[in-house]
Amino acid sequence: MIDGVGAPALGRAAAPRAAPPTLLPLVAAGAPLVTFPRLARAPAATLAHMRDWFGHPRGLSTLFFTEMWERFSYYGMRSLLLLFMINGLAFSTKNAAMIYGTYTMGVYALSIPGGWVADRWIGHYRAVLYGGILIMLGHFAMAVPRIETFFAGLALIVCGTGLLKPNVSTLVGSLYSADDQRRDAGFSLFYMGINLGAMIAPLICGYLGQKVDWHLGFAAAGVGMAIGLTQYVLGRKRLTSVGAHALGRAALPRAAAPTLTSAEWRRIAVICILFVFTVIFWGGFEQAGSTLTLFADRHTRLSLFGWSFPSSWFQSEQPLFVITLAPVFAWMWLRLGKRAPSSPTKFAIGLALACLGFLILLPAAFAAGTRGVRVSPMWLTALYLVHTFGELCLSPVGLSLVTKLAPKRLGGLMMGVWFLAAALGNFLAGWIASFADRFPLYRIFGICCAVLGIAAVVLALFKRRIEHLAAAEDEDEKKPRHVAGARKVA
Repeated sequence: MIDGVGAPALGRAAAPRAAPPTLLPLVAAGAPLVTFPRLARAPAATLAHMRDWFGHPRGLSTLFFTEMWERFSYYGMRSLLLLFMINGLAFSTKNAAMIYGTYTMGVYALSIPGGWVADRWIGHYRAVLYGGILIMLGHFAMAVPRIETFFAGLALIVCGTGLLKPNVSTLVGSLYSADDQRRDAGFSLFYMGINLGAMIAPLICGYLGQKVDWHLGFAAAGVGMAIGLTQYVLGRKRLTSVGAHALGRAALPRAAAPTLTSAEWRRIAVICILFVFTVIFWGGFEQAGSTLTLFADRHTRLSLFGWSFPSSWFQSEQPLFVITLAPVFAWMWLRLGKRAPSSPTKFAIGLALACLGFLILLPAAFAAGTRGVRVSPMWLTALYLVHTFGELCLSPVGLSLVTKLAPKRLGGLMMGVWFLAAALGNFLAGWIASFADRFPLYRIFGICCAVLGIAAVVLALFKRRIEHLAAAEDEDEKKPRHVAGARKVA
């Protein structure tokens, strides 16, 4: 982990005059400095550094736990959704998969209007708050055992996530200046919060839903969102550095916005090019909630060393790996600094690793499909581990890239456009799963493997042109300030 409190900040360089260690937590929590006269005379930069959260702005902790609980609610419900529709509502696999794909697409597609509303009307803080309330109500609606409340709950969650998802990421980006080297590392830590919620959710909601009652699992997801909202409101004071508009205290002028500059259009072009490859990545990666869930439920041994477990628990493995590895990737990007691969290179690596994950699973899927046997759970575990490497090369880096390249006045909207890639990828994953009753799963996995591999090769071939496009954008911006040179997309 990144340690943001060094020796000078803790006073170890001048031990005789340092504040007692027992007082430091009080200072970090915002206690009045008049109580500690020696700390009151300390440089402002030193005190600000002491208030850092693992070397990052303190507001990151509030957003970390907000997103953690929102993802708990989302992945808790998602771990049950397809299985509930097939086993609880007696939907066909085709219909259930298409509903699943449409729902997961809507969750991310509404990020575009959600970002626009925040940019133009209510600010990012309020957008996250209102979105969280809608999500909570949606999960509680699904806890009522009626078909009408089931679909109403899905609609509320789609609308709420559209407001919350792009704007919480925009708030994270606004904690850092454009040239802050901590940005990618900060998003990796934020991404660890996402996956902490995603890991816990299937263990609790999945167990309650599959072993006790489906609707109790949905209710548990709503309780998680309620906890997230509570800490978000209580932690608002830590977000004062993100700006008045982001907090909803100032609205953008409703007059026509200034025309985008050529440099800004180049930034948007880079985002759009990588957008296409991101759709392909999520189309394969999000098989975790569709075909891979069916493979776990139908073709994988649900016991280990004599201990049985629900099939939904497999969906906790990927987040667990992210939690374990995200600090390693955050440290690695910081350690490499300017020697780190560019964003297009990281994306190509992510696609290649997603391809490799399906390639690893193919022998087991073929055996299960042709011989009718249940295979070891280690096969799925290996796939999820490799997919996690790919996810960490692409997803948090993509979030960081958008907050850095998007024009400031379009930050929420462009983040919404970025999440549209996840929306289309999720719909693609659901559409692919609709063929699971007509084609063997090993054939579906083979096609996914081939498409991801081709996309990785194409992006690797064109990455230098994309890097040049991004470098030319920076060059334009620097000319008025008479600064030479250009930098890679980090």
